[in-house]
Amino acid sequence: MACRIINKRRHVGLQQLSSLAETGRTFLGPVKSSKFVIDEECHESVLVCSTVRLLESLDLSSAVGQLLNEAVQAQNNVHRTGTSTLLFLVGAWSRAAEECLHLGVPTSLIVSVMSEGLDSCIEAVRSLQVPVQNVFDHVDNTKTFSGLESSSGSSCPFLQIPLDAGLIQKEHELREVASRSGTIYGLSGKPVKTAELFRTQAKAEAGKNTSPTPQTLRSSLLADTRCRKSVLTHSRHFNKMDHNEGLSKPGRFPEGCGAAAQPACSCGDLVALEAGLSHGDHGSMGFVREALRLQCQRASGSQQGDRTPVLGFDISRVFTCCLPGLPEAFSCVHPGYVTAVSVPSTSLIEELQNQPLRVVLIEGDLTESYRHLGFNKSANIKTESMKVQQDSSEELWTNHVLQVLIKFNVSLVLARGGVSERLIEKCTHTKRLVIGSVSGNVIQAFAEASGAVQVTYITQVAEDCVGSGVRVAFWRSVPSSGDGVGRMAVMLETEGIHLVTVVLTGPVTAQTQSKEDRFWTCAYRLHCALKEQKVLLGGGAAELLCLSHLQSLAGRPVNEGSLVCSGGLPNASSWLASSLALYRPTVLKCLAGGWHRYLSALMCNTASSASEFEASTFIQRHLQNATDSGSPSSYILSEYDKLKSGIFNSDISNKLDQIPRVYDVVTPKIEAWRRALDLVLLVLQTDSEIITGLGHTQIKSQEAEGLLFL
Repeated sequence: MACRIINKRRHVGLQQLSSLAETGRTFLGPVKSSKFVIDEECHESVLVCSTVRLLESLDLSSAVGQLLNEAVQAQNNVHRTGTSTLLFLVGAWSRAAEECLHLGVPTSLIVSVMSEGLDSCIEAVRSLQVPVQNVFDHVDNTKTFSGLESSSGSSCPFLQIPLDAGLIQKEHELREVASRSGTIYGLSGKPVKTAELFRTQAKAEAGKNTSPTPQTLRSSLLADTRCRKSVLTHSRHFNKMDHNEGLSKPGRFPEGCGAAAQPACSCGDLVALEAGLSHGDHGSMGFVREALRLQCQRASGSQQGDRTPVLGFDISRVFTCCLPGLPEAFSCVHPGYVTAVSVPSTSLIEELQNQPLRVVLIEGDLTESYRHLGFNKSANIKTESMKVQQDSSEELWTNHVLQVLIKFNVSLVLARGGVSERLIEKCTHTKRLVIGSVSGNVIQAFAEASGAVQVTYITQVAEDCVGSGVRVAFWRSVPSSGDGVGRMAVMLETEGIHLVTVVLTGPVTAQTQSKEDRFWTCAYRLHCALKEQKVLLGGGAAELLCLSHLQSLAGRPVNEGSLVCSGGLPNASSWLASSLALYRPTVLKCLAGGWHRYLSALMCNTASSASEFEASTFIQRHLQNATDSGSPSSYILSEYDKLKSGIFNSDISNKLDQIPRVYDVVTPKIEAWRRALDLVLLVLQTDSEIITGLGHTQIKSQEAEGLLFL
């Protein structure tokens, strides 16, 4: 339980942020604990398993709560991962800003130094970026993770290893299945034997008795990444295809990868990358892997050769269908489009199944009152009608729609928006199936495969707009297996369509919802990694480097650091410039304290440490070792290559060669950092300039009133 003293007159926003963020502490890391959110008025409870679902269930009527929810929703809508990191850092850095205010640091200096400090951290973690090609080449057909040297020294504390030995064995068996077909080939086209993860120029020159510096590692990694990308990204002669579009379509090479220089790779090459990005959730990543495999099979149908290039994961053609109430064992990945319809349509589907159907695709709603966004009503016309006339108008419209469907022999209608209940009822009687709320990508896929043309209104339908060849069938052989809420799953498919549906089932709604969230998290991680062609060392390695980097910056004089003397403020006064030398180390240490809290919570949640004190001691020891080494990034790279440590349980000590590496996606993680700090600084400045006033920037404990319990 979190107990926070709320000062009603001093920086309430920061205190509210830290209190709200504390509620999502257990969602940090691969081992997550579910929460029950109970309504005090009606005493109803909701089970939540993620940051997004938690904020959806909380009362966020305050301005700070709405800002926090907007930041989390923006992160989730774009990246589908990093929301737990964002929420925790919001709380940690809110406390850091409060500490700075309590010590008398001006608000302007807090904003400028924290912003510059985070920018410096983002620049520092570039040395921990690993090209995806190196991860491919790291797979070995005899020993999956070769090059992992056992050492008597302690490993880094930031490796998040699954604590269940059964999950490790399951992942090991998955890799064995992927390698049964023979030797695993990397992007170089040669059998991979003992390739190391960090194949950089710095290690290539290690035989010259030269130790790699952080600058060398960073430049070599960046050079290795750039060598596979086209220098000209906006030329009409050398870039006929958008880079993102090329990566999102399986079976096509991106512009930076020449087909002659890099032969195609199989799905087996992605085993190490998928294991590292799963973060212990092997079940969800297994669904992602199966969806990618089906995409590869569909793409290979129009290509020559046995090996299919796997350079991207097209998540726009992957969908989920949640069916609560069914056994969990029914969850699967199915080619085509699977959706839920009402149980009364069972008899209709039995008659229509295994028959080629003609289909009409509607872009918007299929209702009498629907008008597109550009529709303008006639001016100076006033219409008055009775309720009976309105019903008559809808009835006339419904009859007209039926006449159109009968005229063109249409048996299936897919609408992107809502559908009139009266129309569905009449179409069911005339042996026609109407399905609404269909995704726009599904509509587009059926348009490409069936030859149909999307129309806005049913009156626009002509013979050229009607598609053909669509087949409908029950998802399972037993039609009566509904989801318990009056719905059942049906499958729509046509020749040449590139759609994959992940059917998720479970006894309760919260379970299937959690499975859907975790699936999309894994899917977006793999999609982003293949799109960017690089990943970050995971398990807290980047956060530890940021912590070490900020402590190093705090100990440097202002003129030697990366921060400008004016604190990043234009036309700064001499007093503000002189204050920077005094307050800069304090702000950087407070910012670093947020990373320290993050790593401590991470280790406690994964049961790597019994208490925060033990975790803090462990982190401090590695920070000291990194400082003594003279190059924190090199120290982390070397420690990451070891997998023997006291943080591991004894029951998996004999299976260290089966433990996968941990990776993070680059852009979502960095965006989560930026959004968290931007939100904290926004609330800080709002409190200072609007609520508190420019002249009051300190928190005085004697003015504190009230308690807030969460």
